[in-house]
Amino acid sequence: MNNKDLISALSQKTGGKTTDTQSMVLTTVKAIIEKMCDAEAVNINGLGTFDVRKRNERIIVNPGTGKKNLVPPKLVATFKPRKK
Repeated sequence: MNNKDLISALSQKTGGKTTDTQSMVLTTVKAIIEKMCDAEAVNINGLGTFDVRKRNERIIVNPGTGKKNLVPPKLVATFKPRKK
């Protein structure tokens, strides 16, 4: 399911306009992104938890040249679905 399919399905279930549904979906996604930028977890009951985690620095090896490179630490977005 892509964004267009999601918006279409939600607008049919709610009986609202597609443009209104699209606005609500975009507002929800923006709110989740803002909280994750503040390093806060976002828990949606019945769906799961969006979280930000820190990946430590590590050394990788280029298989073609054998050269070692250092990958700096970074923050990554994660999603953990709820248990059924």
